[in-house]
Amino acid sequence: MTELKSRFEQASLAVKSLPQQPDNDTLLKLYALFKQGSTGDVSGDKPGFFDFVGVAKYEAWQSLKGLSQDDAKTQYIDLVRELGVTIDD
Repeated sequence: MTELKSRFEQASLAVKSLPQQPDNDTLLKLYALFKQGSTGDVSGDKPGFFDFVGVAKYEAWQSLKGLSQDDAKTQYIDLVRELGVTIDD
């Protein structure tokens, strides 16, 4: 396992125990970076109009189209650190 992948997995576990809930924009950014880092570019159909949360998540992920998985992982780790979580290097 690469060092980056290990830190990404640590961050994805640590984010579940944040001291306080981030605002919605930060949550969407975390979601999008996690999906881009773990899956790559957005796939599948966009959720229906009345699925407001699903549409917001899809659009946040879609906004990262073309960002490499490694760059997304790095940005995700940095954002989790900004939220006060310590991740081993």
